[in-house]
Amino acid sequence: ADSYMVAYFEQHPDEATQDGVANVRQDRLPNNSPASLARWQQREDAWLSSLKRINPKRIAGRPQWVAYGIMRDALEGSIGTRVCRYELWSVAHTGGGWLSTITSLAALQPVGTEAARAEALARWRAIPAYITTETANHREGLRRHYTAPRGNVQIAINELDTLLATPLDQSPLYDPARRDSTPEFGAALKQIIEQDVTPAMRAYRDFLATEYLGKARLAIGVSANPSGLDCYKAAIRATTGLTLSPDSIHKIGLATVVQLGEGMRQIAQRSLGTGDVARLLERLRRDTAFTFRDREQMLQTARDALRRAQQAIPRWFGRLPRAAIVVESYPAFRERSSVGEWNPPAEDGSRPGIYYLSTYDPRHKSRADLEPLSFHETIPGHHLQGSIALERGDSIPAIGRYFWSPGMGEGWAEYAEQLADEMGLYTSGIERFGMLADITLSATLLVVDTGIHTLGWTRAQAIDYIREHTHVPLLRAEVVADRYPVWPAQGLSYGLGRLEIWRLRELAER
Repeated sequence: ADSYMVAYFEQHPDEATQDGVANVRQDRLPNNSPASLARWQQREDAWLSSLKRINPKRIAGRPQWVAYGIMRDALEGSIGTRVCRYELWSVAHTGGGWLSTITSLAALQPVGTEAARAEALARWRAIPAYITTETANHREGLRRHYTAPRGNVQIAINELDTLLATPLDQSPLYDPARRDSTPEFGAALKQIIEQDVTPAMRAYRDFLATEYLGKARLAIGVSANPSGLDCYKAAIRATTGLTLSPDSIHKIGLATVVQLGEGMRQIAQRSLGTGDVARLLERLRRDTAFTFRDREQMLQTARDALRRAQQAIPRWFGRLPRAAIVVESYPAFRERSSVGEWNPPAEDGSRPGIYYLSTYDPRHKSRADLEPLSFHETIPGHHLQGSIALERGDSIPAIGRYFWSPGMGEGWAEYAEQLADEMGLYTSGIERFGMLADITLSATLLVVDTGIHTLGWTRAQAIDYIREHTHVPLLRAEVVADRYPVWPAQGLSYGLGRLEIWRLRELAER
């Protein structure tokens, strides 16, 4: 497991930076060539073959058993989803697209020393070749009829247009220089961006607009790609760790939405004096008495929620994260198509965890939604769970500190929204109601994701179903409907993970 983990971060140096792994090179991007992928897949096959020769019963309950389980889950998930051929159609603003990868790295790239600055410059010099190989991969995808949905390609073009129009000193690509005080480094980074990176980005943008967009598929479900249904079934297993059929998940989603709707009705009746959930949701999201004045008010509300959680958490958990966490706005080019996310801290303490929040259009964002989102992303959600795993040192296998199951990670964060209610962290019945509404949104994903990928649902059908049951603003529903076509089954991890954690908790209580 240790050798696999070291090799994994050699193959995926971007993830080593994003996961805050200490003592790794920060000067490279992934080798995204077909030859490199083929070599890696041969190594995966060999590792899995070795694992299958081990009898896990002989190591049950020991640290080696944990390492075995995590490694086998990761390998079987990766091997199972090869049928998806993601590398041929990852034209995406999220879920593995190169633009989100590069800009996320820009915010996390270490600086401050001569060695760190040299590694940053080397990584930035590698960006043009990385983009060129992505272009070649996508051309091969067109030839083999693996394409991204046309609407998602247009989103990628729009984001590139925004980024290309952003002045360099405000660009996320220039972020390492803004965090370093050495003028020579800033000048060198500026030169690489202007002379090498920007032309490569512009060429890729033109490739999408002139060569790719017209050939991109109209159907948004992955089932429209070759072997698409097999891809989706493999993605369910890799993402959730559960062996459920798409049909079963769809039915679980329908039943869960109804159950949560009744829970919202009860809170609305007790705390807010009305049993009309739909009307209350509409009011909370349209009436300016319940929305934000400006971006700063959104950020301050999130920071206040985090501070309350930090004060309360010692009464609920014996092990606490050492890493700090900060709340920041998304960069402008990403804020419209995002909601919120957590970036882990560095293992060596050189950077805190970061909770990125979209403060776009605050006057149309409800106060009822922000507290549950903040507890989801920070404490007791992602930051608590992810940072503790990272900080466990020698007490758990190294692979357990960096690898995670989306079903566990997102399921925990979703469960944490309800746990925050038990902890008394919500400021009023409005926010408690918003928590159930947010969990209902995740439950709708069980219906929408399976609908998109196996039942032929359109983008409009997905948006209509989400809004019918959650009354979120159109933009929020659009973000969801545009995310999961290019990230099959990831949307299932929230609702299914939460339900599984509750099942295990109730088992432990019995």
